[in-house]
Amino acid sequence: MKSAIFSVGTEILFGQITNTNTVYLSQKLNQMGIDVLYHETVGDNPGRVKKVLARLLMEVDLVITTGGLGPTQDDLTKEMAAEVMGAELKIDEKSLKKIQSYFAKTGRVMTDNNIKQANLPTEKDGFILPNDAGTAPGCVFVKDGKIVVCLPGPPREMTKMFEDSVVPYLHTLTNEVIYSDMVRVFGPGESQLETMLEGLITGQTDPTLATYAKEGECSVRITSKRGTMEEAKAAVEEMAEKVTAILGDTIFSYHDEDLKDVVAKKLIDRGITISCAESCTGGLFAGTLIGVEGISAVFERGLVTYSNRAKVEELGVKEETLERFGAVSEETAREMTAGLKKKTGSRVCISVTGIAGPDGGTPEKPVGLVYICVDFDGKTECREIRVRPVSRNWIRNYTMLMMMDMVRRAIG
Repeated sequence: MKSAIFSVGTEILFGQITNTNTVYLSQKLNQMGIDVLYHETVGDNPGRVKKVLARLLMEVDLVITTGGLGPTQDDLTKEMAAEVMGAELKIDEKSLKKIQSYFAKTGRVMTDNNIKQANLPTEKDGFILPNDAGTAPGCVFVKDGKIVVCLPGPPREMTKMFEDSVVPYLHTLTNEVIYSDMVRVFGPGESQLETMLEGLITGQTDPTLATYAKEGECSVRITSKRGTMEEAKAAVEEMAEKVTAILGDTIFSYHDEDLKDVVAKKLIDRGITISCAESCTGGLFAGTLIGVEGISAVFERGLVTYSNRAKVEELGVKEETLERFGAVSEETAREMTAGLKKKTGSRVCISVTGIAGPDGGTPEKPVGLVYICVDFDGKTECREIRVRPVSRNWIRNYTMLMMMDMVRRAIG
């Protein structure tokens, strides 16, 4: 079944609210095996609502609308859907009594314009969707194999109505389900990732692979559409094994987890204590890790040793090391980690020093040059990385992710 999600509301177009309804509905429909082909948004204009709805129904079997079911004059989604579907609307007494009861219970005055919310399709054209979280009922129009589902705009009302009434109805119309997993990768860029997986992507049918890029990392979505959830999940897992054979330990999650959460879980589950000393990242690593619930069980200390004086006084970095090699050097990073280990006794100690810019770089040590050193139970690794100097924030964030990944690899 092919579908479209149609959001109605001038406030969405003006950017006054975030359209979370579309994200929610897309996820739910895909899980049910219903392909979502279009997302459309228009303002509270009846002519445009009618025009867009008619166009969508020429290409899809199902349109789900959100918004425009309220009592005011510009709430006309239901009325425009009735015109497009050639349906008749009549006052439904049961719905009207429920609206009246709602106002009575809340002690509010029900104005006459609220009556139009009970103007709904009859059984020959569709059916009514009760609203147990608000006043506006939803409804479904059915004609010649085409379906229009009208849901309220407020997310709390929309999600409850969808789960309680629409999902059971849609399950009677489709015999396929979709299952997806998002494999998260740190290291390869999107173009490199696609090249590495080219043999699996070329000529793919089911399951399918799609690569995505975000700041500092990439993802591979594996999707299968099968007759049952068990079959779809098994197909995705089989493909994930093939992806793993190619990407190896660059994969840090098979279920769309953030890198910080993966690292924190490993530390917490195994009771591995950690401390950090940060220069160029200015506490970003510590702040990110501390944002994970439960990390207090293992996070011992975070130091921001931004100046040379701080590196000497807090971590015991030798002044001659700073004079000879500079603050941004492997030697300084190693001494920072050694000093942190001596001071805290944490099983994992990680330090970072670098040039985040936009100034401070030289031909020998350009902006984006970073040294990270991690020690786990006496085994030390120090890496030089050169981050693309996109911006100061980009360098700091990518460096933080690299620190997370080095900890992940170090503790295994």
